[in-house]
Amino acid sequence: MSKQTASLSEAAIREALKDVKDPEIPTVSLVDLGLITEINIANEQEVQVKMIPTFSGCPALHVMKAEVKQRVEAMGVENVTVVLDNEVAWSTNMISEQGLRDIEKIGLSSPKRYCGELDLEAPPAVTCSRCGSEKTAQISPFGPTLCRAVYYCNDCEETFEQFKPV
Repeated sequence: MSKQTASLSEAAIREALKDVKDPEIPTVSLVDLGLITEINIANEQEVQVKMIPTFSGCPALHVMKAEVKQRVEAMGVENVTVVLDNEVAWSTNMISEQGLRDIEKIGLSSPKRYCGELDLEAPPAVTCSRCGSEKTAQISPFGPTLCRAVYYCNDCEETFEQFKPV
């Protein structure tokens, strides 16, 4: 499949997909989360979008796939397929700078960038989403969704959630 045609381009589709938000974090787009890995345009009426989940077994995956399909169809494309990209493993380093800001809009602490391997048994320091302190401690690696962990801030004495780094 070709990456673009004269009037329908990968860039235009990617821009349109910024309208599709994560169902669990409705302030951030799937594009800014780094979930859209490839867009293949066969012709003006046939597009394939490859995407990846943030976490294996993500319960919102079917909703995200349906919304991606609907958004590309709204551009006038009749045959849209959305498939899982099994060749790419997602990491929080794939989140755009805009995506990190958008995560924070709902009160989540965004994950810090990392180089090399991430030690999940000793997670990096987390900034409190309420007061900005780094005097925080993880209460539980399990939050209300697979992609969140719960922390406690020793300065403001509040609990908060962090989008887990992976």
